[in-house]
Amino acid sequence: MDYQELINRINELSRKSKTVGLTDEEKEEQQRLRQEYLKIFRNNFKATLDSVVIVDKDGNRRALRKDN
Repeated sequence: MDYQELINRINELSRKSKTVGLTDEEKEEQQRLRQEYLKIFRNNFKATLDSVVIVDKDGNRRALRKDN
């Protein structure tokens, strides 16, 4: 399932839950899809942050890194 299909299915289940409700299987699917979405989102966000470069007033560039 690609990213857009994942979002579409999550939204479809959300709409259904607001109207007629979800079966237990659909609730489990919804939770599984949400967890998969969050995993993808976090990985993409981390990749974005990993590519950020800080430039100080002297023009020195350094990667944005997590302090340990």
